[in-house]
Amino acid sequence: MNGVTPLLTRAQDSLVVVMDVQQKLAAVMPNGIREQLIERVNVLLTTANTLSVPIVVTEQYPTGLGHTEQALAEQLTAAVPVIEKTVFSAMNAADFVAHIEQSERKQIVLMGMETHICILQSALELQAAGYQVFVVEDAVSSRSKANQHNALQRMRHAGVIVTNVESVFLNGWVMRVGLSLKR
Repeated sequence: MNGVTPLLTRAQDSLVVVMDVQQKLAAVMPNGIREQLIERVNVLLTTANTLSVPIVVTEQYPTGLGHTEQALAEQLTAAVPVIEKTVFSAMNAADFVAHIEQSERKQIVLMGMETHICILQSALELQAAGYQVFVVEDAVSSRSKANQHNALQRMRHAGVIVTNVESVFLNGWVMRVGLSLKR
């Protein structure tokens, strides 16, 4: 494999998907969860922007749930597609499928809300379509911790790679492009 570990992200193969981190949905997350999620997603968006990893954003029924949280929207360039959907799995939204196919990226890095609904269904369907799926455990949330835990376990058992923010960019993206980070 030429020194490439197949279970690590690679910047040149990755596509970041920020799923449904919207105002009204974020407002009903348990105390502290909203802030932590936004902070963790922002770390990955900053790194993705720095390394030119493409980003796609989805919004579930924005008329009712509002738009992407402002703190995240500030990180998005005009080139980032924001795809409105009224289905749980993003794979059932034609615009989403068109964007990921057009990107020609085979690693999908998922983060957002809610883990046990849209993240779960999208991850399983992306995997079934032949993508290598990474769900960023510390950048996803559900209103119920039990539902989130169950969904993460289901995805693990199905072969989805459940990872974390630092592993995505330190063990994958940054390491692969030869950048060094000072701590």
